Amino acid sequence: MQVGLLGRKVGMTQIYQEDGTSVPVTVLECGPCTVLQVRTEERDGYHAVQLGFDDKKRKNATQAARGHAKKVGAEPKRYVREVRQEKAAEVAEGQTLTVEVFDGIKRVDVTGTSKGRGYAGVIKRHGFRGLRATHGVKRMHRHPGSSGPSADPSRTQKGIRKPGQFGNVRSTVRNLEVVKIDPANNLLLLRGAVPGPNGGYLTVRQTNKV
Repeated sequence: MQVGLLGRKVGMTQIYQEDGTSVPVTVLECGPCTVLQVRTEERDGYHAVQLGFDDKKRKNATQAARGHAKKVGAEPKRYVREVRQEKAAEVAEGQTLTVEVFDGIKRVDVTGTSKGRGYAGVIKRHGFRGLRATHGVKRMHRHPGSSGPSADPSRTQKGIRKPGQFGNVRSTVRNLEVVKIDPANNLLLLRGAVPGPNGGYLTVRQTNKV
């Protein structure tokens, strides 16, 4: 089974190993997640496990969301995602998964929505160096400079790095090391940073990166 779980980002801290070295970690609250639906090849054309995390008040949920959760005897969920499977999953609808499913797994991929930084220029968005601050460069210090060819083809090529919306996109950080699992508090500690702000929802999957 391709192990996956939903959760939220708590924040970053550091823990100390037995030899005294510090390890920067991100603390995630993973689970408990309810299996809302099990996708099958025969019915849906693919194998997947649909998970729900964080109960929502019924009055704030749509009738469809309430009915979907009621089928498995659960409350409507704020965050619902699917974890694709290569073959039929060994779980049942209505089952509750906890952070203990990551026991024995060394590396994971984390998917979330990156922090939105608004409309940004090329220096902040793409790391451009900018123009010189002397010798005739007047009010152009943070401009991108020339960005297109001449008469042929007389247009800007696709993919040119320009100012624009920065952040607030789906982002995945791969192959993060699992440092510690705390089943009592539903916490998962990963080495390094993950996308999004504190409190942002995340999808954690067992990595397929070698």
